[in-house]
Amino acid sequence: MAVPAPGLPARVRIHEVGARDGLQNEKSAVPTEVKAEFIHRLAAAGLGTVEATSFVHPKWVPQLADAEALFPQLADLDGVALPVLVPNERGLDRALALGATRIAVFGSATETFASRNLNRTVAESLAMFEPVVARAKQEKAHVRGYLSMCFGDPWEGPVPVHQVVRVAKSLLDLGCDELSLGDTIGVATPGHVQELLSSLNEAGVGTDRIGVHFHDTYGQALSNTLAALQHGVTTVDASAGGLGGCPYAKSATGNLATEDLVWMLDGLGIETGVDLAALTATSVWMAEQLGRPSPSRTVRALSHKE
Repeated sequence: MAVPAPGLPARVRIHEVGARDGLQNEKSAVPTEVKAEFIHRLAAAGLGTVEATSFVHPKWVPQLADAEALFPQLADLDGVALPVLVPNERGLDRALALGATRIAVFGSATETFASRNLNRTVAESLAMFEPVVARAKQEKAHVRGYLSMCFGDPWEGPVPVHQVVRVAKSLLDLGCDELSLGDTIGVATPGHVQELLSSLNEAGVGTDRIGVHFHDTYGQALSNTLAALQHGVTTVDASAGGLGGCPYAKSATGNLATEDLVWMLDGLGIETGVDLAALTATSVWMAEQLGRPSPSRTVRALSHKE
């Protein structure tokens, strides 16, 4: 039963990351045709933004080595935004050559993770992104900036809010259209979320340019999402079936499950455009392809109903 709560947005845009962030850490190679079918099913369930793949060197993320083969298989998805991750100018070249119109760069709020993930300092990574973002904008592409380790880092511990704000502003100053704040190891709690969002606002970053990306390591992803919605955030990242983690942060468990998010948003009377039954069926199907059950509580509950 939908029971709206005061002070929440009327509609939320779900940025579906299951096909990229969700699958990137799978040990066994997922066939390109399965990935393409997964994305088509997600789009058919009503998800208007589905992150498709990453144009990184196959050495670093072997699971996404088929980006050139996969992306053309999505050409029939009219009206669906298909962002792709690019780490550098070479990755951007590959993405633009295939007609990608939405790209993302992936930065870090901490030095240790920047070193482990990008083999660069934070400043060096921003310098690497600068020509990527500039050229993407010249090509009329929409650019998203991911910022990881916004709340805690497994090597550095709690991350100071002012440090996150500084790097976030630097990413936006490069020309990114939107920013996704990542709780990469899932340690955030609602008060921390509100504090970071308020500090970004005070630094001149509008809530309309912010998305949130929570992991459910400590079971806080939904409560943190609700805190962000109460602050006015309307873009939430989620992964169908709760797939995913992070290959460079071993303590990072799965992303917020899209089904769990939609269940909550439906209950609050917030529009998403997503058909929960179709989405659940898609995640059950994908779990079968991977040979294990979905970690999403909503998927498990709905798929076992008689």
